[in-house]
Amino acid sequence: MLEQGTISIHTENIFPIIKKSLYSDHQIFLRELVSNAVDAIQKLKMVSRAGEYNGDIGEPEIEIAIDKNNKTISISDNGIGMTAEEVKKYINQVAFSSAEEFIHKYQGKSDQPIIGHFGLGFYSSFMVAQKVEIDTLSYQEGAQAVHWSCDGSPEFTLEESSRTNRGTTITLTLQAEEEEYLESARIKTLVKTYCDFMPVPIKLEGEVLNQQKAPWRESPNNLSKEDYLEFYRYLYPFQEEPLLWVHLNTDYPFIINGILYFPKMRPDVDVTKGQIKLFCNQVFVSDNCEEIIPQFLMPMRGVIDSTDIPLNVSRSALQGDRTVRKIGDYIAKKVGDRLKELYRDNREQYISAWKDLGTFVKFGVLNDDKFKKQVEDIIIFRSTAKIAEQSVSTPAVEVQSQDGDVWQDVTPNAPSTEGSATSTPYTTLKEYLERNKERHENKVFYCTDEASQATYVELHKNQGLEVLFMDSFIDTHFINFLEREYNDVKFTRVDSDLDNTLLDDKSGEIVDPTTNKTKSEVIKELFEKALNKPKVNIRTEALKSDNPQGTPPAMVLLPEILRRLREMNAMMQQQTTEFPEDHILLVNTAHPLIQNLANLSQGSIIQGDGLSPTAQLVNMICQHVYDLALMSQKGFDGEGMKSFVERSNDVLTKLTEQVNH
Repeated sequence: MLEQGTISIHTENIFPIIKKSLYSDHQIFLRELVSNAVDAIQKLKMVSRAGEYNGDIGEPEIEIAIDKNNKTISISDNGIGMTAEEVKKYINQVAFSSAEEFIHKYQGKSDQPIIGHFGLGFYSSFMVAQKVEIDTLSYQEGAQAVHWSCDGSPEFTLEESSRTNRGTTITLTLQAEEEEYLESARIKTLVKTYCDFMPVPIKLEGEVLNQQKAPWRESPNNLSKEDYLEFYRYLYPFQEEPLLWVHLNTDYPFIINGILYFPKMRPDVDVTKGQIKLFCNQVFVSDNCEEIIPQFLMPMRGVIDSTDIPLNVSRSALQGDRTVRKIGDYIAKKVGDRLKELYRDNREQYISAWKDLGTFVKFGVLNDDKFKKQVEDIIIFRSTAKIAEQSVSTPAVEVQSQDGDVWQDVTPNAPSTEGSATSTPYTTLKEYLERNKERHENKVFYCTDEASQATYVELHKNQGLEVLFMDSFIDTHFINFLEREYNDVKFTRVDSDLDNTLLDDKSGEIVDPTTNKTKSEVIKELFEKALNKPKVNIRTEALKSDNPQGTPPAMVLLPEILRRLREMNAMMQQQTTEFPEDHILLVNTAHPLIQNLANLSQGSIIQGDGLSPTAQLVNMICQHVYDLALMSQKGFDGEGMKSFVERSNDVLTKLTEQVNH
């Protein structure tokens, strides 16, 4: 026996702390041991290139072996190995990082980084093992192989070994409650999760388990469009193809490699949950980068790999320090630059992707002032205007060059699509305001639900008023932002009120000498009596149109301020916005149905037992017209729909009766 002694630690309670608190997940032990094995192989390459080792380094590999009978799992590498003195220095002195010392000595002599940072990775073994053994032989000529063993107490043994092949084997005798790691399927899953892109083959029973190639560390010039797409499919299987991507590859002002994708968005996406995978030297760290990536970029996907991101000892959380914030700002700026360039150089593609990109941009504008200043001029809206646009071309791939902010286009040549037109025009708000300055200066008409507000939109279009569609799930908040930015502009939803441009002048209406009322006043009274809803404000207006039959007989309007207050209260109380009892029913006196209704009412008489059949029919038609107007604003519940159907049948029955008479 070479030596027997006590591990150099600062407290006798270090092992209970390691077992219970060092890492949040016990499965991390495999990642740490494989990372150490990769480090050992990279170190051997370093000393070989430095001329300190002339032997054959062979094909690097890491072998995992499972022995169910003895309840052991071992991780072997053919790397640099250790001498007895190195085992004492790097293993017995907890938290002394051999990787840090090695980097300083051989800096600049390897194209592959050293993974380890903390020196505690090896001790994660004791979270799952009742006994840990190291069998190692150094690359140094004439070195004696040694065997180290520890049962989880501060006691260890170090003795000579009969090992003849260079490298290190770590053998764990598992605790009874950790025997799940004796299953090969479990080990394959962990390697796939944490070690998939480590640059050394990792084998189990002769089968290579990992990809090894990390595309984000490749030169963008070596990657084709299909390579980027294939990597995305591998990371996110069964997902739609991404819109475009950004390859980050820079060493100033930070060392960052990565590929970020803009995915197609679904309306139900949770924009607060990230899907960008964080790596450190090709070692998987976390499924999200919440502390690094600004919140508005959370829906992006892909990989970020950086050694400049400070990790805690478990590599499972990030420290919210100034460096991290600067890295976040840097990534956000590059994303903003990419979007601006796409808008400038390939607007048709930008427009095509806007349905999905718009969520990123608007969310970013609401949450980040720097990003807002970058992109505020490229926020676009779908419009009813007749604006010539061009169709979509193949998504471009932009990569950040090593020289800083310059972007290189590495997109494969796509066929030209110039001259074709998109089906739907888009415009910026500034363009909208400039285009409509003569017709309605500093006034914006918008729609939030194309289906339910179609009648209102069509009414505006027919009178030459341009309407913007603000119908994404984020637009409710975004409209408030726009009003703060454009405080001299009035934003009006198409169903909140009708601009005077849409209405005929009523000043010339004739007063009937027998009733001393205008036709509009008569119609208003008809609806007030028929509906008997004091909270419904009935207005009578003649809608402008060359075809009155094509306009709605009535419309329900929701005053802008009151509607927004209700929406805000509902949001604060986390409730669904209910349709308000207080609303406006605008009756279109120019519509033939309403005029016929007024004429019909003139012939109704009061009978001894109540209303005449004609008066009853007038009331039912008024209620039916109101129901139809209401349907464009809200859906009926079961009872409401039942009443509507019954009333519709009654109206049709009475109408057919009158015709037959």
